[in-house]
Amino acid sequence: MAGHSKWANIKHKKAATDAKRGKVWTRLIKEITVGARMGGADIAANPRLRLAVEKAADANMPKENVQRAIQRGSGSLEGVNYEEIRYEGYGIGGAAIIVDCMTDNRVRTVAEVRHAFSKFGGNMGTEGSVAFMFKHCGQFFFAPGTNEDALMETALEAGAEDVIADDEGGFEVLCPPHDFSVVKEKLEAAGFKAEVAEIVMKPNTETVFTGEDALKMQKLLDALENLDDVQEVYSNAIIEE
Repeated sequence: MAGHSKWANIKHKKAATDAKRGKVWTRLIKEITVGARMGGADIAANPRLRLAVEKAADANMPKENVQRAIQRGSGSLEGVNYEEIRYEGYGIGGAAIIVDCMTDNRVRTVAEVRHAFSKFGGNMGTEGSVAFMFKHCGQFFFAPGTNEDALMETALEAGAEDVIADDEGGFEVLCPPHDFSVVKEKLEAAGFKAEVAEIVMKPNTETVFTGEDALKMQKLLDALENLDDVQEVYSNAIIEE
């Protein structure tokens, strides 16, 4: 996208994440619990759980917290039963937003999400209203200065679908969601450590926001991300610095 800095956005997001470490831990505990419940407690055999545990390590979460969450999910410890819910809606200028939640109270969650949308200039949509505008995929970002030829060769051999260079010299690697763990392992084995490595809903097209609209859109996204039951917020909006 002309004019906006992908790396500024990535650093901003990482800084915001670090600033909300307690909330990050809570979200990761939910993800670990649900991952263990759905795929079992064996990290080696459960890619979703393995990714969540790796994120917990990156967030400096104590190992005992991780282990308790796995035990709750697998049933060896009593715990809260979370369900996954996805909400879709529109932000400023009709920008597409997906809100992924984990909750033990669906009524509370939908009320809070709807309130955040309406308070900050957006509105809730129906199921499927914007999801078609996104692609479910594994996504890796590598900083400017990464060896393009070596990265491309390694990524494509590992099962990646695409390697995209940006104007700042950085690279984005995309892969099918079910191949994420294998691609990540092979990239790291070859010495390529991503700045960000996640399974995401990637927008097919992006809309750049500047000025007053950028401020309004950021407030809406922040309000959604700050809700206790929200795990992830995806949007096709790019907020200019």
